[in-house]
Amino acid sequence: MEGTVIGPGPYRATKLWNETIKLFRGGMPLRRHWAHFRYFDCSFTGSEAVDYLHELLRQNYNFGPEVTRYQTLQLLRKFLKAHVIEDIKGRHGTEDFEDNGHLYRFPTLSPLKSFPTRPLLRDSSDLPRLIRWDDYEELPQQENIAPLKSAVMTSDLWNKRHSVAIGDVHECKLIRRKEITSKQVDHIWKSMTAAHLQRVLGLQTLDGVLNPTHVNGKHIVHNVFSVNKTGIVVLENKAEDMPYWVVSAMKCLANWPNGNETKQPVYPGFERDVLKTVADYFHRLKEPLLTFHLYEVFVNILSLLHEQEVATEALQVSCLLLPPPNRRRLQLLLRLMARVCQNPHLPPLNDTIATRTLMVQMFSPCVLGSADDMDLDELLATKLVTFMMEHHNTIFQVPAKLRRQVDEHLSHLKRAQIKYAGSDTDFSASPAFCKHISRVECEEQKVIGTQVPLQQLLEGLIADEELPAKDKRKRLKQFQKSYPEVYHNRFPTEESKAAVIPEKAPRLKPHLMFFSLKKPFQPFQRSWSFRA
Repeated sequence: MEGTVIGPGPYRATKLWNETIKLFRGGMPLRRHWAHFRYFDCSFTGSEAVDYLHELLRQNYNFGPEVTRYQTLQLLRKFLKAHVIEDIKGRHGTEDFEDNGHLYRFPTLSPLKSFPTRPLLRDSSDLPRLIRWDDYEELPQQENIAPLKSAVMTSDLWNKRHSVAIGDVHECKLIRRKEITSKQVDHIWKSMTAAHLQRVLGLQTLDGVLNPTHVNGKHIVHNVFSVNKTGIVVLENKAEDMPYWVVSAMKCLANWPNGNETKQPVYPGFERDVLKTVADYFHRLKEPLLTFHLYEVFVNILSLLHEQEVATEALQVSCLLLPPPNRRRLQLLLRLMARVCQNPHLPPLNDTIATRTLMVQMFSPCVLGSADDMDLDELLATKLVTFMMEHHNTIFQVPAKLRRQVDEHLSHLKRAQIKYAGSDTDFSASPAFCKHISRVECEEQKVIGTQVPLQQLLEGLIADEELPAKDKRKRLKQFQKSYPEVYHNRFPTEESKAAVIPEKAPRLKPHLMFFSLKKPFQPFQRSWSFRA
């Protein structure tokens, strides 16, 4: 297909708008036309513009072959209002573009849209931040309970409990993080969901795509856990749900011909009236189901539709950001559309348009749309809604990887921790948010973060004057066996080792030791006598 593929990134809808205008202006055939008793050079008729732009959009990867002639006409009407084109008298904005012989031309001024400016997030508090171990509290001492044994453990007790003893364990106390509140749980889901979305979209940043202030962690938690057996969101406030008559109409179409719960008389064209009732309700909503704030997020997913698994995961994460009432309406609507398209018993809902095309064209504007009227809403919505309808059973599932990561993080925060005297850590310099690092940097930090406390432990063992020399040598030997690299860095040579470790007294052999305990050895003397 022709045209530049616009990948994921900030302001993708604006890039698509400008790219479409460039292709249209650069390729639209212009010629001399006769009208009003005169010639007009470099002009084109309305029908010629529809023919050319329709084929251009169908051959463009960003839109695809499902673009209809009517959608092309609607786009040209937006072009006329945005002064991308004008009639031969220079009029635009108030006139309505027609698919006929009326003459149009391109203005001399650039019709491209400028990218919106957005202030940078300078305060790190605006970014989602994970809860860390920084905030903790000592476990309160319970009253009327027998006091526990001292937490000071001698080396003998350590030897009994562990096969390898390094040295005496200093006094310690049990601490834990403050009780995790529901607000903090919401914040963790918000932070990790936004980070997961950024990775799936393959973006360096979400700036220009998603404003963190528009992400509600409470909505995410509700969408994850407050669902029924079929995965449909359950609303706490029933006033936010769809009216009963709309739900009944949707069930009637979805289960046709067995869905008429009200037992109303069925007449020819009854199913078309029911469909119109459902469509009228969704078209009267104040904003599309995917909301104006998330418009750029879902437009970015369009570039991933050729990778089904990636696009599905991106939709799973993005749909978690929806307000629960919107998510519920979207779930029920897509399920209705899929069932209607697959129901062979349902009569045709239109005399000229196929049922599948009708459903997509009828409800796409209710699903995706921008606050800016001068955009490619109809074309983009058609492509996205078609994919969502075909995969409605999977796009509302919670990504297993995201749920596992959140569960592991919450489990880690709930664990108690042992804190040793003198090992207080200054958390004031802790980073305010997570930073992505390379695997090499991760391994380096892992090594550094492990060796530093081991080096401190080795120095404390060497400096311990109360530990007998024999026990000290034994502990050092066990430390050398367990952590040879740290030990070798401290004692690279035998001289450096001998300077701080007391030498072991030479051990005498048993027969020499026996004599050393007696009087000094005297040579054996004996007198010999000889007979004559």
